[in-house]
Amino acid sequence: MKNLVILALMAGAAFGVLNFHFILFDDSVKVLQKSGLRMEHTFVDARGNKALKLLLMPDLIAAGFKDALREVEQEVDKHTEPVR
Repeated sequence: MKNLVILALMAGAAFGVLNFHFILFDDSVKVLQKSGLRMEHTFVDARGNKALKLLLMPDLIAAGFKDALREVEQEVDKHTEPVR
């Protein structure tokens, strides 16, 4: 019985992870809901110039990657404004 409960918890966790994109940016991690249940692009590295290549992936665009990228850029701009 204990093994069945553990198996059910692991299956639920795997199902939950497959519903989201986990995107690693330079200073943060964004979580976006996938448009469909698939393993592709579950964990995505968007540090540096890799973010530009990710803008060409339809499943990430459908999940709202462009908006997440804009949010990260605004956070970076806010923290790097010149002091007058």
